[in-house]
Amino acid sequence: MTFSDDHQLVLDLIEDIPDFPKPGVVFKDITPLLASPKGLRAAINALVALAPPDIDVVVGMEARGFILAAPVALELGAGFVPVRKPGKLPGELYSEQFSLEYGHETLTVKTDAVLPGARVLVIDDVLATGGTVGATAALVHRLGADLVHVAVLMELGFLPGREKLAELGIHNYSAVVTV
Repeated sequence: MTFSDDHQLVLDLIEDIPDFPKPGVVFKDITPLLASPKGLRAAINALVALAPPDIDVVVGMEARGFILAAPVALELGAGFVPVRKPGKLPGELYSEQFSLEYGHETLTVKTDAVLPGARVLVIDDVLATGGTVGATAALVHRLGADLVHVAVLMELGFLPGREKLAELGIHNYSAVVTV
């Protein structure tokens, strides 16, 4: 695969951190990418380019998904909806539990965050096992919205995330880079 200059810059600015958050895990740190104005712009541009037309709402997950999803929403002229961990949002909520590659988590969204039928793009930083994206997709469906695409900055190709999404019926998916 040939990378554009933007894709190569994104890849070059992702740092491997061994044994984090636990021994045996190699954490893909996007902090250097976020700290680089050119790198951040390249990442946002690449995610915007992956978006289908006529997106109403971009959904981003806590915490690194927020960083990418909000500027993508602005570029697309769409709204932004945060999906958060428990205890972070007021009001009536939907919640969804899921498994991570190294633990379990719950995500929540306000029950009135997205109008039924809205065209939703889900943005996250990493696709690993598919748990976070799968839980977010379940929340989007509970809201009555139309999940039209999932785009991530980085797919960990050695983990079964893509297969998990297919099992969940999520076929409109793309990644800026796969490592």
